[in-house]
Amino acid sequence: MRPAVPPLAALALLAALGACSRAKPPAPAPPKVTVAHPQTATVTNWDEFPGHIEAVESVEIRPRISGYIESIHFQDGAEVRAGDLLFVVDPRPYRATLDKMRAERLRAEARAELARNDLRRAVNLRDTRVISEEQFDNRSKLASEAEAALAAAKAAETSAQVDMDYTRIRAPIAGRIGRRMVTPGNLVQGGGMVPGTILATLVTMDPIYCYIDADEGTFVRYRQNAGRDPSPPPCELALAGEDGFPHRGRVDFFDNRVDRSTGTIRVRAIFGNPDRALVPGMFARARIPAGPPVETLLVPAVAIGSDQGNKFVLVLGADNIVESRPVTLDRQHGAMRAVTAGLTPSDRVIVNGMMLARPGSRAEVAGPPGPADAGAPRALR
Repeated sequence: MRPAVPPLAALALLAALGACSRAKPPAPAPPKVTVAHPQTATVTNWDEFPGHIEAVESVEIRPRISGYIESIHFQDGAEVRAGDLLFVVDPRPYRATLDKMRAERLRAEARAELARNDLRRAVNLRDTRVISEEQFDNRSKLASEAEAALAAAKAAETSAQVDMDYTRIRAPIAGRIGRRMVTPGNLVQGGGMVPGTILATLVTMDPIYCYIDADEGTFVRYRQNAGRDPSPPPCELALAGEDGFPHRGRVDFFDNRVDRSTGTIRVRAIFGNPDRALVPGMFARARIPAGPPVETLLVPAVAIGSDQGNKFVLVLGADNIVESRPVTLDRQHGAMRAVTAGLTPSDRVIVNGMMLARPGSRAEVAGPPGPADAGAPRALR
C-alpha cells in the first residue's frame, strides 16, 4: 500500500510543482515614440502689450451762439468732409442785428463824411483868418470823433456778420460723426465762459492711433535699438477675435516722462485705417519687435516638460536610450519654442510618447526623425 500523505504536505507539494511549471512572462516591448530634430530658424522676438485705439483728431461740435436748432443736415454715424453743413441755428434774430449794424455803419459813414468836409473848409478858413484856432480845433476833433464812430460801427457790423455766419455750423475736420445730441426745435447755448451745448462728436478715422504703456526696461531697450537703427520701429495690432496681428503700423511717439505711480511710459503707434476696422475706444493687442531678427533653435512646445520649475526635453541617445536634457528656453513662436542652450540640431527630441518613455530605458522610434516642424518657414515673424 502507498503511504498516506498528510493534507498540508500535499498542498505544499502541489504549489511547488505549479511554481516550477509556470513560465516567466516576456519582457515588455519598448514604447514607440516620435522624434524630431530641432529646427534652425531666424525669428523676431516681439513684446506684446494691451493697447487702446484713439482718434488722431476729435472734436465736440458746440454752437458759438445761442438759439433754436432750425435744421440738421447729416445722418447719424455718417462720414463728413471738412466744411460740410451740420446744423443751422435760427438765423432771424442775428440777421436783424446784422441789418441794424449795417445801418449804423452807413449812418456813421455819412457823419464821418460830413465831418471831413467841415474840416476841409475849416482849413481854408483858418488860412484866411476867418475862424479862430478854437473853432478849427473843435471841427478837427469832431472829424476825429466821427472817424472813430465809423470804425466802431464797422467793427459792430463785422461782429454781427460773424454771429450770422455762426448760425450755420459746419464740420471743422473730415471724419465720422456720431449721433445727434439735440433735435430741431431745441434751444442750445453758445460758447462763452460756460461751455456750450454739445451737438455731436466728430472723430477722424484714417490714420488712427494706438496707445500702449511700456515698462522702463523695455523703453531703454527700444532707445538702444534706435541708436543702431534710427527708423521708426514697426508695430502690429490685433483686435479681439482676430488671428495673428493683421494690422501694420509704426511707433511715432514716446512720452517725455515715466509715470512714477506705474513705472511705465506712454508709447503711441500710428496705423492706416482705410477699411475703418479700427474704431476709437477699442481695446487691442499690440506688439513691437524687441530687437533685430536672431537665429535660434526651435522645438515643438509639446516636447518641453517641467520638473519643479526646471524645463527639460527627452532625447534619444545611443542605442535609443532615453535621456532627460535640461534646456534654457526663450520666447514662443506659434507652436514652437526657442531653445538657447541644451540642444544641438542633431539631437533627436521626443515629441510624441513622452508619457511612456522613461530616462535610462530604451524606446522604439516610430518612423525616421524629421524636422521639428516640416511645414514651418525658415524665417518666423
